[in-house]
Amino acid sequence: MEHNKDGYTNDSPGSEERDDAAGSSTRDIAEREPEGPPPGKPVKKQGNELLEWIKALAIAGILVFVIRWLLLSPFIVDGPSMQPNFWNRERIIVNKIIYDIRAPKRGEVIVFHVPEEKRDFIKRVIGVPGDTVKVDGDTVYINGKPIEEKYLKSAYEEAHANGEKYNYRSDGSFPNTKFPDGVVPEGTVFVMGDNRSNSEDSRMIGYIPQSRIVGRADLIFWPLSDFSFVKH
Repeated sequence: MEHNKDGYTNDSPGSEERDDAAGSSTRDIAEREPEGPPPGKPVKKQGNELLEWIKALAIAGILVFVIRWLLLSPFIVDGPSMQPNFWNRERIIVNKIIYDIRAPKRGEVIVFHVPEEKRDFIKRVIGVPGDTVKVDGDTVYINGKPIEEKYLKSAYEEAHANGEKYNYRSDGSFPNTKFPDGVVPEGTVFVMGDNRSNSEDSRMIGYIPQSRIVGRADLIFWPLSDFSFVKH
């Protein structure tokens, strides 16, 4: 204890007491430091990250399977029957689920199985069940009324400007003469290729059962220069 000149006393700790206090404080800080893994003990972090990667890859694989086999499917256009809107060797994406939700509509481009040919065709829906379809030159009639085919407007105009018909063969015959006009039966559709003079479609092979339809063409993805959504 020290006396100052005013007579008051100061209970200031001595040097030994200060050293003890500092040492105690240092020990307290050291005791409060977080404990790390003991030396030589393996860290589990890498194992957890590997497990998360495996889970992510498994989920991605399942999604690819679902999308590829149940929802969407790639398809290669084979031949000129859908020109000028689809070209030979173009790659497209087919929506496989849409017709599980609703029936095909006129104007939609579909891919369907042709067992007799052992391959798939791509054509455009012209008539649906109950429709009366009649093809007369470059005019298509549905239930007695001519339809406007916007997807072939430029092709028609070009042919007519040259004094020709678009739905015409060089031998002078129309390709629809092999199949009679009539009412589209229930559960089927009437289809034609956009390249009317060079297309094997319902005018030759008849009505297409809806059970054979793979899906609707929704996207052209290759070549990249042709990348576009299909207009129906």
